[in-house]
Order: sequence, then structure tokens, then C-alpha cells
Amino acid sequence: MNTSSLVQKVWNFCHTLRDDGVGYGDYLEQLTYLLFLKLAHEYAQEPYKRDTRIPPSYDWPHLRSKTGEPLEAQYLATLHRLGQEQGMLGAIFFKAQNKIQDPAKLARLVQLIDEQNWISLGADTKGDLYEGLLQKNAEDTKSGAGQYFTPRALIEAIVACVRPEPMKTIADPACGTGGFFLGAYHWLNHSGSKLDKRQKAFLRDRTFYGNEIVANTRRLCLMNLFLHNIGELDGEPSVERADALISEPKIQVDYVLANPPFGKKSSMTITNEEGEEDRDALTYERQDFWETTSNKQLNFLQHIVSLLKVDGKAAVVLPDNVLFEGGAGEKIRHKLLENCDVHTILRLPTGIFYAQGVKANVVFFDNAPKDGRIHTQGVWFYDLRTNKHFTLKTRPLKPEDLQDFITCYHPENRHQRQETERFKYYRYEDLIARDKASLDIFWLKDDSLDNLDDLPPPDVLQQEIIDHLEAALASFRDVAAALPKFQ
Repeated sequence: MNTSSLVQKVWNFCHTLRDDGVGYGDYLEQLTYLLFLKLAHEYAQEPYKRDTRIPPSYDWPHLRSKTGEPLEAQYLATLHRLGQEQGMLGAIFFKAQNKIQDPAKLARLVQLIDEQNWISLGADTKGDLYEGLLQKNAEDTKSGAGQYFTPRALIEAIVACVRPEPMKTIADPACGTGGFFLGAYHWLNHSGSKLDKRQKAFLRDRTFYGNEIVANTRRLCLMNLFLHNIGELDGEPSVERADALISEPKIQVDYVLANPPFGKKSSMTITNEEGEEDRDALTYERQDFWETTSNKQLNFLQHIVSLLKVDGKAAVVLPDNVLFEGGAGEKIRHKLLENCDVHTILRLPTGIFYAQGVKANVVFFDNAPKDGRIHTQGVWFYDLRTNKHFTLKTRPLKPEDLQDFITCYHPENRHQRQETERFKYYRYEDLIARDKASLDIFWLKDDSLDNLDDLPPPDVLQQEIIDHLEAALASFRDVAAALPKFQ
């Protein structure tokens, strides 16, 4: 069976299950369990003969030999037993449940997976199949899975600017389904790369470090990485099922590529003050943070600085409010500009994320030695928002839409940049002189304000109106949450 027909076969069965009320997310879960078991079985055979750590009574042959209710009982027992194991095995099957209630449909899915020799498929084929399912799941707005999915065109552009190097570490403290890891992996392992054996082993086993607090999303991330030849079947998972903000980083890395979860408020407050008598029991204590705040995005930004080695590089997707918010936000911006070299901000267009109402930016910065000097000399801003119109379905963001930004970024030597209509430089002195040291800067004129002929198509205009309303509602909710509660 060729690649395209295999992909179509898997898709068609997904549609069959949807008719029974099984969504893309549940289908992905079940596909992950069964595909992992089948791959483990293949690796246990000649010529690999690997110890997969799967107990004999719960392996693939015991599952595929049954039908009807015995199959359902065996499947449930397998999920429960493997979820108690250590390492990658336990991470994949953590709290696993059977979401396919029809034993006949379960048997058909087992048969579909059993028919294919998955090891013989290239990593690109397996990975593309799984990535396609992940993207389809993200498009299912009811599931909310879109919050874990960063547009792949944006990831590719960010990685092309940062240009990670072999034998260096990469972290994402809120890695979702692993998009940034795969973007970096493809960059390091492209067809023209000449990685030696040691570099390939480091890329597979020791390059990536992530956190994902949602168990199911972490499961999908680990499987996504594994299908792309990242991580080992019998090894330890590279993604922790833990809140990255709860404590100081255990390691420091060379790169952080991240899109922390959208949403401003956290249920916990991060504090750097010891002995605070009225501190809530759920408050985190982080002595490495500059400021105490309940703003989740500001906390992730501070955490990422702590996560970087000296001279480490970061590219982080952050909402507009991080660039202009007062109070702790203003203090954190001052510290960031002083302690790091914040050199580039990409102002993103609306309509590119599955979460509606999001106005975001990519902030590029390098960590610097703590020597008392101010390390940001100035910041380059690229405006990809003004007079740009995108929607997820009819006008999605494509790699070519970001090519001019990559050219202006000049990754070969970012100190040899030139200003253009959309790319402007602002000195540090001018930035800190702005109200609240705001980095929310725009200079292009919105053509649609003067000329009705320049309005975008109706579907794009409709989506932009929805985005603006969603953003306004989110702001109102934040204000309401901050107001004192009266009995």
C-alpha cells in the first residue's frame, strides 16, 4: 500500500467513528495506543529483538487474536496494566481509557493497524499521517484542541530565524503536541544536513526538553515525536507531565521556542517574596522571578529567561497585553530589556490561531551575563498585522507570507539589517521613554479606514470582527476578575 492510500484509509475510518460520536481527539487517543503497541511488537521481532518492556500477556498478539467482548476486555486490561509502567510506556498509557464502545469497530481498527508494517514506513510518512490528524483535531473547535496547535508556517519561520545548531538543547515549557520540537528537528535533520552518528544520537535522545500539564496532550506529543524518530520506545519521556512554572528549572538550555497557552489569568500567583503571611496556599514561590504576578503569560516569560543558558536564544509567542500592560508587566519589560538582548518583535496578524480573538507577537531575545549592564541596544519591529488579512479556512497563513520577515530578520547576521516599510528599528532610550515602556508599536496606516474599496472579502472581514469582539470580551473578563468581590 502506498503512502497516499494508507493516509486515506486511516482518514476514512476516522470518519466512520465520528458517525458513532467518536471525535478526532478520541480517535487520536485510540490510534496512539494501538499504533504504539503494534510498533513495539515490530521492534521486538527480528532483526531488532528489542526489549520493549511490555508484559507478554498485554502485547499486540494477545490483542489482535481476539474479537467481540473478549477483545474489549483484553483492550481495557492492557490499557490499565501499561498505564502502571515506568518510562515512555507509562507516559503513553497514563490514565488510558477505551473510547470506542462498539467492539466491532475496535476490531476493525486493530485489523487496519495490523495490516501495515509500520517500521518499514519512513518517519516522514508516519509523522505526516499523525500531524495531519493533529491538525484536523485542532480544527475541531468544540474540542478546544486548537489551543495546543501553533500554525506550522509560523513555526517554520521562527526556526529559520533562530537556526538551532546540532549538539545543543531546546526546551518548550508548554509544548502542546510538539510543533516547535518538530520544526527544530526538521531544520537540524533536513535532507542536506550531514549529521554524524554522535550528532544524530544527541538529536534523538538529548536535544528536546518539554512540559505539558494536560495528560492527553502530552501523550499525543510523545507519540508525535516518537513517530518522527525522537525518543526511544523503551526510554524515558522527553516531556514531563508537570506545570513548568511550579519550580525553578532543573536544567538550562541553549534555545527556548514556545507558544505558552493563551489566556491571561492563572489560578495561582507566582511570588518571589519569602515569609508572606497572607500568601494563598496555591501560590508558587519563585525566587528567580523579577516580579510577583498572576498573569500566566508574564510568568512564562520570566520562567523562560530562567530556563536559558547565558547567551541562550529564545523566540516566544506572546499576546499584545504583555507588551503594554502596566504594573508588574511594566517592571518585567524593564528587567527583560536590561538583562537580555531583546532584538526583534514580529507583530502577528489576526485570524491565524484556532483560538479566536488572539492578537499576538513573537518576541526574539538572547539571554546575557548578569554584569549590571543594559543589554538591549534597540529593538527591530516587523508589522505583519496592518493591512494583512488571514482566516483559517479561506486564507490561511502560508510559508511565503513570512518570507519577507525572514529576509528582513537576516539570520545570517542580524547586525546587518536594513529598515523597510514593515521593518523598523527603535532605540532602547526611545522605548523606555514610552508610557509604561510599551513595546506595542505600530506605524503603518490602515488602508481600510480611508478607502472602502480596500476592505477585505466578507468572510475575512467577518472573522476580523469576531476576533476584535473576542479580544474585547477577554479584556472585560480580566477586568471583572480583578475587581473586589462584594457579598
